[in-house]
Amino acid sequence: MNPASDTVAIVPSLLAVAIAALISAVVTWTSRPLLQRYALARPNARSSHRIPTPQGAGIAVISATLLVASVWGAWANAAIPPALVIATIVIALVGFADDIVSLPVLVRLLLQAACVGAVVFAAPETARIVPALPLVLERGLILLAGIWFVNLVNFMDGLDLMSVAEVVPVTAALLLLGWLGDLSWPAVLIATALCGAMLGFAPFNKPLARVFLGDVGSLPIGLLLGWCLLELAWHGQPAAALLLPAYYLADSTITLFRRIARREQFWSAHRSHFYQRATDNGFTVPRVIGEVFALNLWLAMLAIVTVRAGSTAITIVAVLAGASAIGFVLRRFSRPQAS
Repeated sequence: MNPASDTVAIVPSLLAVAIAALISAVVTWTSRPLLQRYALARPNARSSHRIPTPQGAGIAVISATLLVASVWGAWANAAIPPALVIATIVIALVGFADDIVSLPVLVRLLLQAACVGAVVFAAPETARIVPALPLVLERGLILLAGIWFVNLVNFMDGLDLMSVAEVVPVTAALLLLGWLGDLSWPAVLIATALCGAMLGFAPFNKPLARVFLGDVGSLPIGLLLGWCLLELAWHGQPAAALLLPAYYLADSTITLFRRIARREQFWSAHRSHFYQRATDNGFTVPRVIGEVFALNLWLAMLAIVTVRAGSTAITIVAVLAGASAIGFVLRRFSRPQAS
């Protein structure tokens, strides 16, 4: 079944979004009292929230994503890689344990590396981005990038609706590319279900949030989203794969290098991301989220243009346009607002 040639696939994909949203919302709503009791995130100096709030709704998001994607994949005869499913469950368990007891940094990194490595090295040898590089070297670099991507999604999940404002535009763009035939069918399944699951979670996370994703959600979301983007790059669209998550990449990576330059403990919790500084500089949470969402829509449009145009010149222009937009938003976030 190919979404490029079978336009009827649009209907089941939209149905999958709705079902994933419903499952995610129901599980979030029913599990919230339990999370309130056993997984309460208490505010501290580095938090963006001010009242104790339950975390762990990622259980609902990931469950809905894997369930809907697997059932739809079985119906469409398009299997999701078993390594991806297993790694997603394992990294979710790692996140859940960290939400409850706070695992040591090295233990977290080793377990994350194992999960990312299982996905990366399970891919066929024909899946290449830079064929000129030795396969082992390319996969090693992808492994490092994957570990960083999983963690940056976790780092950026520090404000109400922030993950929704990032994941929904990216996964919606991936779904559209799937309809156009520019993305593998298994990746379309994951992106579609994840988009719906995040929409179902959104009403519970809007300011003031009644529940957070927690590491049990942000880590596997990073793994699933990273794999979808990797699939896009393997299909000859590395520019689009970079444009879609470019805001997250820029905010988190620039912040990391700044902290290293200041000789800070860059692995510890902090409030120095651009979106966090924006709230300290007078931006309201809805305003920050609105600007991030609008930026991600712009990046999604640019990514789709690069894929459909198939032109190096247009790709360069799109990348420059995306970088300029990101720079503009980051600069705004880092400056105090006039009262």
